[in-house]
Amino acid sequence: MITVKNEGTFLLNGTLVSAAEAALSREDGRKKTIAYRIFAAHNTSSDMQNLKLRFDAMASHDITYVGIIQTARASGLKEFPLPYVLTNCHNSLCAVGGTINEDDHVFGLSAAKRYGGEFVPAHQAVIHSYMREMYAGGGRMLLGSDSHTRYGAYGTLAVGEGGPELVKQLLRKTYDITYPRVVGVHLTGKPRAGVGPQDVALALIGATFKQGTVKNSVMEFFGDGIRNLSMDYRNGIDVMTTETSCLSSVWQTDETVRRSLAAHGRADAYAELAPLDGAYYDAVIEVDLSRVEPMIALPFHPSNAYTIREFNENLDDLLHMVAPDGALRKNVRGGKFYADQGVIAGCSGGMYQNLVKAAEILRGKTIGDGHFGLSCYPASQPVMLELMRTGVLETLMLAGASVRTAFCGPCFGAGDVPANGGFSIRHTTRNFPNREGSKPTEGQSAFVALMDARSIAASALMGGAITPATELEGLTDDPAFVDYHFDPKPYERVYHGVGKPDAAQPLVFGPNIADWPEQIALPENLLITVASAIYDPVTTTDELIPSGETSSYRSNPLRLSEFALSRKDPAYVGRAKAVLAEERKRRQAPESADMMGCDPATTGLGSAVMSIRPGDGSAREQAASCQRVLGGVANLCEDYATKRYRSNVINWGMLPFTVENIASYGIRPGDRVYVPGIRAALESDAADIPAVLIQGDKRTELTLKLENLSREERDVILAGCLINYYAK
Repeated sequence: MITVKNEGTFLLNGTLVSAAEAALSREDGRKKTIAYRIFAAHNTSSDMQNLKLRFDAMASHDITYVGIIQTARASGLKEFPLPYVLTNCHNSLCAVGGTINEDDHVFGLSAAKRYGGEFVPAHQAVIHSYMREMYAGGGRMLLGSDSHTRYGAYGTLAVGEGGPELVKQLLRKTYDITYPRVVGVHLTGKPRAGVGPQDVALALIGATFKQGTVKNSVMEFFGDGIRNLSMDYRNGIDVMTTETSCLSSVWQTDETVRRSLAAHGRADAYAELAPLDGAYYDAVIEVDLSRVEPMIALPFHPSNAYTIREFNENLDDLLHMVAPDGALRKNVRGGKFYADQGVIAGCSGGMYQNLVKAAEILRGKTIGDGHFGLSCYPASQPVMLELMRTGVLETLMLAGASVRTAFCGPCFGAGDVPANGGFSIRHTTRNFPNREGSKPTEGQSAFVALMDARSIAASALMGGAITPATELEGLTDDPAFVDYHFDPKPYERVYHGVGKPDAAQPLVFGPNIADWPEQIALPENLLITVASAIYDPVTTTDELIPSGETSSYRSNPLRLSEFALSRKDPAYVGRAKAVLAEERKRRQAPESADMMGCDPATTGLGSAVMSIRPGDGSAREQAASCQRVLGGVANLCEDYATKRYRSNVINWGMLPFTVENIASYGIRPGDRVYVPGIRAALESDAADIPAVLIQGDKRTELTLKLENLSREERDVILAGCLINYYAK
């Protein structure tokens, strides 16, 4: 099904040849990839090893755009220098917090008018559907403040990052990265009837994530198998590449892409892209599409992937792995496992073809009047309009499915929250712990497994019994081209103000929209108190700052910070606040602070989160900014799960420390780390920082590493945060 070759490989005459056998120049071969040519066209420096990139357009949704614009305003923003799309697909229900969600939307529209942006009202489209429909194109680069910013199937290198990286583009700065590894993904064969894009995606994630095969790399898709995939099918695989922990993705383009762009009225956005003969890849993943089976990603990660056949054959063992307490045994009846709920939604599931295939399976049948329910969310109003015109919505509704407007809520816990102990099967992007909206601190738990829309529909017919769509009779193959009619008329609701800033337009602030609290510059020395210690193999951004109802408070940094680690370590906020109070005391009356013998005039106090591998998941900057608002000065870890989280830590003025074999030190909340001369170390480009770990009466020398920090990143930390850096 999938073979991973972790070795340098050339593409020669359509054949993959190891670098050892080819004996060709890797440097020349790198220049023949699609990725290289796109990077070169967007690099503003003459150095291709250290890229300084400017993007063609950007996008943010209503969890992130207020903070981004507020940060840019504080740093001197006058107008948007590139197309910037503000969508409203996360807080669109306005369900929590009274008026504050719609207040954010009003602010967003006023900002689009003042600075010259594009504003997509609530329920019109999820962010990535809109950007695919209206902005993706061959050879382009797009930046989004959402981790699933992926439009590679159109030949677009799209990157999901934290808000500060978008601020840099708004201030006419660059996105600076070392040239990334490029990993080839060679597709061959044709998927079987009943196998969908989520099945291919989950198989890819399962084969790469835990091994770190494509971490912070670009995945470049090529091969004869691509011609057997429709545009929606390609997009469905592509958007899920985020879960491999890659930086971005790009695909070779063909007639299917050209026709799709033409159908959307953007034929001029097409560019023919393919790797040139002799292209070099740092590794290669071979995918035989004909061998992919229907998949299920069990809680609590998309990489926890198995074929549905394996799941059904090994129920006892796999259910025990997910819920050792036996909580899921109640869902086993007659030797089959029954889900309580099905959802097809968002940028991965809510595409036209997924819902068409689900409707084909359900046509003339019913999901019945039992406990299992099915919700379907078309990803945009044009998609919903076409589904209505072709009768697909009628088929779904007659079968008992609930059809709703474009909304990202089921992906992050603000819609279709299961009952306590419930099990949901979803064609969405993630199934992290509590991301479906449950609150463990209140004794709640729920489970989400990821599946393709086709197998979700098949399971719905069986009353929720997990069933691969391939077991059904009469299924037809997914066509390689779908004659899709795109009607842009619903987007007449969109405010199109790109290139038309109007400084006379006032910004409209709701009472919950607050400025970022002031942050101080890095002191000469630091005495750091560990406020939380997490020993899980990976810590997600959803654990650092929960999604769901907390999203309503994301325009108020102080209020949002109260939720930091609330589902993982509820005592964290109190511990961090205590350290922050001591630091404020030090500034006002140095002699009164608890400094453990350190010089109160030159040594600052701050808190840190210790974890093994933090930052998997969302690009939301709040995972880092909430720590900073609470007085955080550093992260301590073995490694960072993603570049985007590490960048957020840096841009919010915190030190991204790594420590070799950090788990061996037995660090606990309340332990302290003394870092003398940290300011001088940042100024001198030091990478190994001597420190002392203080655990009660025990003192242990410790080496903290600050690897691969650019000069600008060091200066941002020295200044205290990105806002301070630009204010200077």
